[in-house]
Amino acid sequence: MKLKVTTWNINSVRLRIDQVGRALDEIGPDVLCLQETKCPGHCFPLSVLQGFGYPHVVEVGQKGYNGVAVLSRFPFASVDPQDWCERRDARHLAVTLGPEAGQAAGLEIHDFYVPAGGDVPDPGLNPKFRHKLQFLAEMRRWGGAREARPAILVGDLNVAPLEHDVWSHKQLLGVVSHTPVETEALETLREEGGFVDAARHLTPEPAKIYTWWSYRSPDWEAANKGRRLDHIWLSADLAGTLRSVDVHGSARGWLRPSDHVPVTATLEL
Repeated sequence: MKLKVTTWNINSVRLRIDQVGRALDEIGPDVLCLQETKCPGHCFPLSVLQGFGYPHVVEVGQKGYNGVAVLSRFPFASVDPQDWCERRDARHLAVTLGPEAGQAAGLEIHDFYVPAGGDVPDPGLNPKFRHKLQFLAEMRRWGGAREARPAILVGDLNVAPLEHDVWSHKQLLGVVSHTPVETEALETLREEGGFVDAARHLTPEPAKIYTWWSYRSPDWEAANKGRRLDHIWLSADLAGTLRSVDVHGSARGWLRPSDHVPVTATLEL
């Protein structure tokens, strides 16, 4: 069977509910993982999302720049929201697909939203950056202790780890999301957790891959100053099932877009 998993930082699910419907219609994933829903649970548009043909929806929400949600065609065998850095800030939701998912049954999917980190790349001066590094360190410990079972990790990890994941490696070395301390932390936790970077598995460097273009750019498409902040990782046992990774860049040009675009991995199980 083919399994399509999409990740997308929607940057407010209520503001962009129509765009979610459009993406589901055009991409047709089996599972959609959202980040930065910016929506406390009592305001979450559950029935609208289910009406798009995804009856199985779980979320952990919060007012502000937080919140993750998972929409699925298949029921969940388990749902496990987890807290990090001793905060209840809605940044990780784990689900396991149930037996109705056929050959995908038992597959773990982890939806992460790593803190952005603010603007100053100094943990001594910037508490937001300190929080980001602490979050990545806790992810590293979690990944190293994770049970060896098929898993997909997706989300806005807010780090562009490789040289060609940004429009200018030299100019962004001192910019949060591409500083060496962040890129080394992300790659270390990925390797120690036994994960394969799906996009780079199929499209290695020096090809450029971007999933985010700043709102600050007056003409994002012409400037094309992007970064690859949105990731799909596979446990090593799933690497051979990967058939494609698609970055849906056209979504950046939709009406009132998110600054991130959806990314989809297709697996053949």
